[in-house]
Amino acid sequence: MAEIEFIEPSSRTNRNDAVIDQAVVAPHGRPCEACGCPIEPHDKFCPACGLAQVAEHAVVEAEVVSDSQPTGQKFFRCDNCGSEVAAAPDQRSYVCPFCDSTYVVELQQTTNRQRPEFVVGFGVTREQAQEKFREWIAANSWFRPGDLRMATLADKQQGVYLPFWAFTMLAESRWSATIGEYWYRTETYTTRDAKGNTVTQTRRVQETEWWPLSGNHHHYYAGYLVSGSKGLPQQQAERIKPFNLPALKRYEPYYLAGWLSEEYSIERETALQLCQQEFHRYEQSKVTAFLPGDTHRGLEVSTRFSSVNSDLCLLPVYVLSYRYRDRLYRFLVNGQTGKCVGDKPLSWKRIFALLVAIVLLIALVVGGVLLAKNG
Repeated sequence: MAEIEFIEPSSRTNRNDAVIDQAVVAPHGRPCEACGCPIEPHDKFCPACGLAQVAEHAVVEAEVVSDSQPTGQKFFRCDNCGSEVAAAPDQRSYVCPFCDSTYVVELQQTTNRQRPEFVVGFGVTREQAQEKFREWIAANSWFRPGDLRMATLADKQQGVYLPFWAFTMLAESRWSATIGEYWYRTETYTTRDAKGNTVTQTRRVQETEWWPLSGNHHHYYAGYLVSGSKGLPQQQAERIKPFNLPALKRYEPYYLAGWLSEEYSIERETALQLCQQEFHRYEQSKVTAFLPGDTHRGLEVSTRFSSVNSDLCLLPVYVLSYRYRDRLYRFLVNGQTGKCVGDKPLSWKRIFALLVAIVLLIALVVGGVLLAKNG
């Protein structure tokens, strides 16, 4: 059996891995007084709302005061979807931003969970996020149910710092497959022509030569994000990616001032299994792309992971959940990039009426053409 080894460049100095290094040396910032976005000491304006910032010496003084003050947050858990969110201490009532449920209980403030290590500030203001929702929901508004109360929906939108596990690791794979290479031969055969006479012709026939091959494949993966929230499944988290990870800053509690923040409800080991399943699919895809020949069969890839590192990050997301006729709909905005995704209810009566109108129009056109020909 032939053997071949594919080794991809796996330096830890790639763009994604440099994210953590940049975040480690980044200077401490402070939250913007208007919107809460993290601000570096040298920033003259808030990158999210544009508010002019005070001088750097005043910034340092504000940081000292802020560091000495407790956060005083309340913790709520949704009995419906399992999410746990920290809110302002003066908040008396609470509706889950993920499932629009009121089945919420207040928890004790103490927690033994891992402290977040990095945070990305909101770069999209609340007003901008609400405007994105209005534009999105207004698109194709004719198909929207007429009894959907638009006025109250935008008020449900909330900015939440959601937990994500960021993983980096080395993948070492051993693979084997049967490689096929095409070759062609000329074949002679007899047939009958239009007059019934027997004729001899030739044709080109494709054949495949198969031979076994095996080898190794190495690749270092960095910066893959797994949702740490039960309220935001990984499938939906993928829809609002990517996040600009070089903007990560060392976590400080005052970055969360004025915002909701969720405690992770998906443990690191569970997230790690999901991440490694994804990286295994990556390995299969990369090995497949490297295979020589014209085709292959029986590909088997066995992957071992090592040098596993993880970071718990808080990333900004605007969440709007609402119910229409007992069905949950959700609209999400990436609070850093402004990318928005969601699902909206449709009026099937209106869609059916449109289809009927189109069918009638086609029937009228066809009928008119037939009448014109007969006339």
